[in-house]
Amino acid sequence: MSESRDMRSRVETALEKVRPALKADGGDARVAGCDEERGRVEIEMLGACGGCPLSQLDFVYAIESLIRREVPEARDVVAV
Repeated sequence: MSESRDMRSRVETALEKVRPALKADGGDARVAGCDEERGRVEIEMLGACGGCPLSQLDFVYAIESLIRREVPEARDVVAV
């Protein structure tokens, strides 16, 4: 996966906005991959979020929607 520092840094900035809520529940998220050519961002849920059944809701309603809003060229935001 080819990396784009610009897109990746904007995704990281977006994640910083939800990170306090994730950490409050013992979890976190990290950018596992970022392919600007394909508009693909891969997010890995960590800690308590990694095994939590509700993490998919957090991912879709908080992380994915925020990244799509803040980084419009991120057309494919997936949890890995």
